[in-house]
Amino acid sequence: MKSDPKECLYCTNNQTQHDLMIEVAKLSVSRVFIFKEQTYHGRCLVAYDEHVDDLNLLSDEKRNAFMADVAKVTRAMQKVFNPDKINYGAYSDTLEHLHFHLIPKYKGGPDFGGTFQMNPKSVYLTDAEYAKMAEDLKAAL
Repeated sequence: MKSDPKECLYCTNNQTQHDLMIEVAKLSVSRVFIFKEQTYHGRCLVAYDEHVDDLNLLSDEKRNAFMADVAKVTRAMQKVFNPDKINYGAYSDTLEHLHFHLIPKYKGGPDFGGTFQMNPKSVYLTDAEYAKMAEDLKAAL
C-alpha cells in the first residue's frame, strides 16, 4: 500500500498534524516537531521533507542527510532534556511518510527499560511550556 501525498498529514500540514505536534525547525532534508503528548518529556519527531514511504527508497546521499538530521536532533535533545536514553521509532504502517519518533527515556520514568507507548494521552503542557521547549530545542539545533 502506498499512501497519497494529498492525504498525508506531513505533506498537507493539516489540522491532525497541528493537534498532535508543533513544528520547531526545518533542517537540511527534514522538519522537526515536538510531540504535544509529553509522557516522555522532550519527545520529538523528525519527518522527511518529501513524501517517501521508506528509508530504503532514498539514495545513499539523501538517506545520509536524513540520518544526519535525526542525529542532530537527538544531540539537541540530549543538551536540552538530558535523558538517560533516547529511543528511536520508525513504523509508518498506516501513515506512510518517512519519519522517526525520538523518545527520551529517564531512569525511573515511564516505560524505562521497555517499549514506549505511541500516544498514552496522559501528559499535556501549557502553551508557554511548549513555546519554551521549542525555543530551547531550536537554540540547541
